[in-house]
Amino acid sequence: MALEDARAPQASLDLGGVLGDQELPDVGGGLPGFGSGVPGVPYHERQRRQLCALHALNNLLQRPWLSQAQADRICQRLAPNSRPNPHRSLLGLGNYDVNVVMAALGMLGLAAVWWDKRRPLERLCVPRVLGFLLNVPSRVTLGALALPLRRPHWLCVRPFGPAFYNLDSKLATPTRIGAEPQLREFLRSALAPAPSELLLVVTRDVEEAGTWLSPE
Repeated sequence: MALEDARAPQASLDLGGVLGDQELPDVGGGLPGFGSGVPGVPYHERQRRQLCALHALNNLLQRPWLSQAQADRICQRLAPNSRPNPHRSLLGLGNYDVNVVMAALGMLGLAAVWWDKRRPLERLCVPRVLGFLLNVPSRVTLGALALPLRRPHWLCVRPFGPAFYNLDSKLATPTRIGAEPQLREFLRSALAPAPSELLLVVTRDVEEAGTWLSPE
């Protein structure tokens, strides 16, 4: 997957009805807090099939917001005349591409900004970013057997108060990363493999103003 080649969903793309009667989460005041129902414990979806993009979005929002059927409907709206659909797995197992992720965020009034890895992470204005979606190479497993293959995998990192958490659906439980300095080190390590990419989840105002990037 080449994120720099992804196209943002056009303003004319009609996503009405994708969620049915489901109410959109209100993220105008920021992302929701801990959503597991247990104080201080994040909501955390575990990996199923090839649904890592769906898990990453739901872990970001701390609720089971997007279903596989709804993600499939987004694919259909993005490419209504394509057979097979280029935005998901041929086998119907998920494997949604970046265009589906961007369209889903757009329904919430949010934007996904691709981070150019040639920039130093010191220029990342962390307080202006709501969350982070990473696409990284991940080992393919078959039950307990790890295969000598890697495929792109979506995961979510987001703050809860002053601390950042790794909500990767392949983890048994969420992992606390630490404060902003530890976050930058985590991102630097995650982006080291060549295929890895980073999306910054921001409000549209922040995207338009470019304030997710600190001045040089």
